[in-house]
Amino acid sequence: MTVAIVTDSATALPPALAERHRITVVPMWLQVGGERVREGERSLEELVAASGVTTSGPSPGEFIEAIERRRSRDGVLVVTIAASMSSTHQAAVIAAGALDAPVRVVDSTTAAGAEALVVLAAAEAAERGLGLTQVAAAAERAREAVRLVATIPSLEHLARSGRVPGIAGWAGDRLGINPLFEFRRGEVHRLRPAMSRQAALDRIVSLCRRGASPGHRLHVAALHALAPDDGHRLLEQVRDLQPATSFVSEFGSVMVVHTGPGLAGLAWWWEPT
Repeated sequence: MTVAIVTDSATALPPALAERHRITVVPMWLQVGGERVREGERSLEELVAASGVTTSGPSPGEFIEAIERRRSRDGVLVVTIAASMSSTHQAAVIAAGALDAPVRVVDSTTAAGAEALVVLAAAEAAERGLGLTQVAAAAERAREAVRLVATIPSLEHLARSGRVPGIAGWAGDRLGINPLFEFRRGEVHRLRPAMSRQAALDRIVSLCRRGASPGHRLHVAALHALAPDDGHRLLEQVRDLQPATSFVSEFGSVMVVHTGPGLAGLAWWWEPT
């Protein structure tokens, strides 16, 4: 038996990858028109058009159920969205403390495709037969190296959400036509804006390629929020780097509620071999 991996749906992990690596995904929640619905139960287009949509993370009980379902003699590792963004991490910590079982919880300090890359690093370590401490260490190494850089048509959704630290006050900044930001280690950093959408996408690719060096493997996810063409184009522009991991990650509804439509970017890390 190997260490089991559990995460939350903020990873936007493609279902085929989750199934291949036997990763259990606990859904986030949305409040839509007074009705509480699980992530994935409403279309992204419907949620973007709706007003007053709010989001919340899984409860400790939902994590307990997922951990019990995947309980392994070798332990369970739970990787969560950044604690700075959501109560999800604290719910997972509470769940782990309530169980008489070997469970570790790792704060990915990021979200979306970057969180997915941290989760996959842990899953691959588990598949090699490593123990719980080593699997957690693999997730932490990826967490320290992973970057998420994206462009978005407007920062207003992020500013209104109040969920992303560092965004408040940016919505009124009109100096750049295409805002660029990096989310890393639990914080958002504003990057120099680009004068066009294409220039923003080109700069994201350039930042990813800049980390290439002999003896390192690239793990990369192309991110998008209702902008699939941009997501696929971004991934194509780094395929010549022969990434060890590569996939397109469409934002789930919880993330799209906070970013709005049109986000596109890359999450990546370079692994020493």
